[in-house]
Amino acid sequence: MFIFGVCGCCGALRPRYKRLVDNIFPEDPEDGLVKANMEKLTFYALSAPEKLDRIGAYLSERLSRDVARHRYGYVCIAMEALDQLLMACHCQSINLFVESFLKMVRKLLESDKPSLQILGTNSFVKFANIEEDTPSYHRSYDFFVSRFSEMCHSSYEDPDIRTKIRMAGIKGLQGVVRKTVNDELQANIWDPQHMDKIVPSLLFNLQSGERTESRSPSPLQASEKEKESPVELTERCFRELLGRAAYGNIKNAITPVLMHLDNHSLWEGKTFAVRCFKIIMYSIQSQHSHLVIQQLLGHLDANSKNSATVRAGIVEVLLEAAAIAASGSVGELYVHTHIHTYIHKTALADIFHFGVNWCFDYSLFVYAGPTVLEVFNTLLRQLRLSVDYELTGSYDGSTNIGTKIIKAHEERQLQEAVIRTIGSFANTLPTYQRSEVMLFIMGKIPVPGVHLALPSTGSGHEGTRMIQVMLLKSLVQVTAGFQTTNMLTALPSSFLEPLLSFSLTEDPEVRLLVLQILLSLIDRHDNRPKFTNISIISDISVLKLKVDKCSRQDNLFMKKHGQQLYRHIYLGCKEHSSGRQHYETLFALLGLLSVELANEEVVVDLIRLALALQDLALSTDEALPIFNRCAVHALAAAYLNLICQLTTVPAFCQHIHEVIEVRQKESPYLLPEDVFIDNPKLPSSLEKVEGDVLFLQSKITEVLGGSGYNTDRLATPYVPQYTDEDRLSKRKSIGETISLQVEVESRNSPEKEERTPAEEITFETLKNAIVDSVGMEEQERERRRQVVEKFQKAPFEEIAAHCGARATLLQSKLNQIFEITIRPPPSPSGTISSGYGQTQSRSVPIYEMKFPDLCVY
Repeated sequence: MFIFGVCGCCGALRPRYKRLVDNIFPEDPEDGLVKANMEKLTFYALSAPEKLDRIGAYLSERLSRDVARHRYGYVCIAMEALDQLLMACHCQSINLFVESFLKMVRKLLESDKPSLQILGTNSFVKFANIEEDTPSYHRSYDFFVSRFSEMCHSSYEDPDIRTKIRMAGIKGLQGVVRKTVNDELQANIWDPQHMDKIVPSLLFNLQSGERTESRSPSPLQASEKEKESPVELTERCFRELLGRAAYGNIKNAITPVLMHLDNHSLWEGKTFAVRCFKIIMYSIQSQHSHLVIQQLLGHLDANSKNSATVRAGIVEVLLEAAAIAASGSVGELYVHTHIHTYIHKTALADIFHFGVNWCFDYSLFVYAGPTVLEVFNTLLRQLRLSVDYELTGSYDGSTNIGTKIIKAHEERQLQEAVIRTIGSFANTLPTYQRSEVMLFIMGKIPVPGVHLALPSTGSGHEGTRMIQVMLLKSLVQVTAGFQTTNMLTALPSSFLEPLLSFSLTEDPEVRLLVLQILLSLIDRHDNRPKFTNISIISDISVLKLKVDKCSRQDNLFMKKHGQQLYRHIYLGCKEHSSGRQHYETLFALLGLLSVELANEEVVVDLIRLALALQDLALSTDEALPIFNRCAVHALAAAYLNLICQLTTVPAFCQHIHEVIEVRQKESPYLLPEDVFIDNPKLPSSLEKVEGDVLFLQSKITEVLGGSGYNTDRLATPYVPQYTDEDRLSKRKSIGETISLQVEVESRNSPEKEERTPAEEITFETLKNAIVDSVGMEEQERERRRQVVEKFQKAPFEEIAAHCGARATLLQSKLNQIFEITIRPPPSPSGTISSGYGQTQSRSVPIYEMKFPDLCVY
């Protein structure tokens, strides 16, 4: 016992590692670390690595004692010694030493002294930059994540010290990420429990510099002063965190961002939210961009009943994200979508036949994210909900006390933002994908009487109209910049016919949107801006129009749909509610047809159409207002002036220019320069429009016939092909045309089976038909109303019986046809005697007849 007591009292008999540790501490802490003795300690640690854990434990013991005694000078020396030992030693025993080191760092971070917290953080950052040779199975960084996150939210009174503490917290989080993100043996830093602390802490510091735009996207280009800025440091740390995120970690990294913006009402300002997601989109790997978009879409759906400003903020962020991702993964996403469809249509055994690469690709396609139509479906759903909210004034369709009050102007801003976002997404698509989206949106446009699933709150006709307008505006955005070489495949009948049918509504806004969509679809050489204003141009070469030879596909397109386009242009000019914008757009449409899709036959039809418009303006039967009649005259003059110069037939140009000169002198109100202005000077009537101020069809036919054009077709006046859709009175909406289909069906019903005898047509009959035309039209309208009312209000059983009767009628007619095709056998035995001495044919089906062998081959 005596010997052990003597050993404990004599310093010379103490263990060597303790003596070496004690020797690095000077008598006066202000003198700093004794470097010579530190070198001896380092050499000893390298020579005897098994002692490293004891050195660490002893240094930890001394540091704890010095912290308790407030001897902070010695604390700094101990931490400096630990840092140097960490940098020098990489042996297998380093793990035990690291435990002691982290224990000391934790001791400093738990202190209430800012200087000690910063000291501990700096040591941890140095440790985080060391690449360890041996893995650690039991090390935990939970405390450091929590403590550094807490330091990021420091509210210390002194602003300078508060800034230093926050920057230390940011650096500490950066160190934790670097140390753990690539080590599979460490606790997963991407777990929600960690991300929910790290990401909000970074956003909190980033938010403090919300008004300061990021000046340097690359940290390497920042000056030393900027590196000391908490905002710049936070942004670099945030970028590094996102840049290290793998495919499966994107969701855990983005979810806290969405929650932070929700909790602090940062969507409404838009600026900070947009800035955050710009950092995210530029930092993550490009092939993961669609995951961010998918989460934003889901978050938008989750906030469907939130305020319009919040939803508008999310939509604005989506707009920016789509623009950034346009050149990267969003395009890849759409490719993935189609190959994913192909995979579902192909046997998996055939896919696996190609080997491991196909298997890997298949895993990518399975997790490819939202499909194209899913993106647009979400945005269109939000557009529909916004219209519903605007009309009802509440988010739940009720007016109970406590429901949120909806501001109409905020909903309108949201709708415009959604429409812009739809256009932004559409711009990332190839032509064939954009055609699919156009068809998808067209199918969503409600038609009253057909789409019964309108907003459930009973917004009625106005709600349907607003949704029609919004979806057509979306189509305008989608078709902007649309380019295709084959109009037939890009614009199938399933899209073009419903679109053109909307141009027959009485709503002028709907008609104008339809015309704008047609302009975008037809314009393939950016000629549209050159037809913005209607005017008489003496030399169209100044327009620098781009005219290519019409391709075979274009010829087929015009052969199939040309008459439809002419008809809708003609009927658009007849509408009383058409204004200046409508006529300017119609002129642009005529001009684009002439330079984009015109062959010789199309040119002839367009000239006939222009002359028919002149006749329309001269007619008093349509009761068009004076402005509309003058506008149609001016439109026909401007277009004939254009087409005559495109055909380059001198005699044709001369006739057109002569008429225009006469109009300039005698009737300037028939030219666009005097009609399409803010305050047009119009006459009180147009009774004396005749003679030299009119374009003559006979003269045009004569001059063009000499140049090889079809004179027979030119001499035939254009008459639009009226259909049941516009044969009767005007429609208040396209939905009313559904009644015409019901009317056609009613004519074929069993009640109408008996035909009336042919009526003898005399002069008196024709006279009565002319006199009673108005009354007949009223009767027709009333009968049509009754038919529609019957189908709307009749019980289901009655309608089913009506349809069953039609089926019975059809079956009876088929039976009659089958009986006619049945013939008696050619043999004499085919006749049998009846009981009254009469002969009766025995009916034998053809397939049972016996034919001679010579007749069968």
